[in-house]
Amino acid sequence: MNCLITGGSGFIGSHLAEALLSHGHRVTVIDDLSTGSCENIAHLKMNRDFHYIIDSIFNRNLLAELVDQAEVVFHLAAAVGVRLIVESPVRTIETNIKGTELVLEMAAKKKRKVLIASTSEVYGKSTKALFTEDDDLIMGPTYIGRWSYAASKAVDEFLGLAYYREKGVPVVIVRLFNTVGPRQTGQYGMVIPRFVEQALQDQPITVYGSGQQVRSFTWVGDVAGALIKLVETPAAEGEIFNLGHQEKVTILELAQLVKELTQSSSPVDLVPYNVAYGPGFEDMMYRLPDISKVERLIGYRPTKTLAEILQVVIHYRRAQLSVRVAAA
Repeated sequence: MNCLITGGSGFIGSHLAEALLSHGHRVTVIDDLSTGSCENIAHLKMNRDFHYIIDSIFNRNLLAELVDQAEVVFHLAAAVGVRLIVESPVRTIETNIKGTELVLEMAAKKKRKVLIASTSEVYGKSTKALFTEDDDLIMGPTYIGRWSYAASKAVDEFLGLAYYREKGVPVVIVRLFNTVGPRQTGQYGMVIPRFVEQALQDQPITVYGSGQQVRSFTWVGDVAGALIKLVETPAAEGEIFNLGHQEKVTILELAQLVKELTQSSSPVDLVPYNVAYGPGFEDMMYRLPDISKVERLIGYRPTKTLAEILQVVIHYRRAQLSVRVAAA
């Protein structure tokens, strides 16, 4: 299978490329490196079935050629991370909506299959204990910039389903819930790599808000495997799937667990949202997925506990810090 991954040098994209190659598929990656890194795919470059292009998906002629050559497009290119979303709302909206529209336009010409990576953020301010795919989406006010990301990804989903229903493009939509693992950066607000790096350097572990926000965290290898199975399953076309873990934890509990596993002397500091992100920031208190739909269709089961995921991330970060120290 010839596969195109937009945003393929990012954290999830690089793991997906790795998994596809291990399954014997051919992979082409396009990425403008705005949030991705060539280091994420450096270990793949010697594989003759792997090709990468450093360019934007807004290069229409190039994208049209790449989509035409592919059998399936994994559309992962997007603005990601709470900090980037808050600081660059124009970039967030344009990248997400225009980028998805362009990918679907090109895919429609020859009915190429497209998997759109959406997000749990689309559930907005809902206070449900578990989110299911047909739940109402409850957005915050438009003057709170954080919700522009949720709204833009919801539009991506509308576009994907519209192209499926009206133009016959085989589209699969996946709402990702806090995917974590090696190669993820804390630069844009991702909580686990940030906590781990702070703990390993005995810096204060900064918890935003009350720390009582409830989350779940999913191993990136499980996500990559599920994405592949979903594009290989015809019954997934025209459907939306939650993809995550149901082991819940508060952010304060997460900070304490990271501190324990790293044997760190770091204090845990609570930082108000307005200090971290500016005035008016809003967050959702609960973000837990009902994963029964994807379980039924492809037999999806998370394989790692939170503690096991953290151990892998800690080992990876500790090795990175050792290299930095040696190079200094």
